[in-house]
Amino acid sequence: MQQGVPENLTIQQMAQVTGLSAHTLRYYERAGLLDLVDRNQQNGYRSYNERHINWIHFIKCLRATGMPIRDIRRYTELLQQGENTVRDRLNLLKAHRQRVEQQLREVKEHLEAVTRKIGYYETLD
Repeated sequence: MQQGVPENLTIQQMAQVTGLSAHTLRYYERAGLLDLVDRNQQNGYRSYNERHINWIHFIKCLRATGMPIRDIRRYTELLQQGENTVRDRLNLLKAHRQRVEQQLREVKEHLEAVTRKIGYYETLD
């Protein structure tokens, strides 16, 4: 467990740790992106652990790089099916990496155009 993080987190604590809203965490659970989240026997509240924190951080990485929810759901399904899906998961991640690399090339080109325009305006001063 991460230093200073309780063993069993409530949804509010999980939201603080991950930077996601409680609404988003519930959505990810309904969308099939999170393993079943345990419920506290006494009050029925969700109970998250370190595994959930690590998985959420990976989901955030995939989302930040533009992976659609449907692809994250597919990856999650494959992961839950076990080791026999490693090749499929690898292929899914490689395809995503190719898309991200293409986007980076495009963003670099756009940045260079902006930089050229800035250079032009600076010569006018």
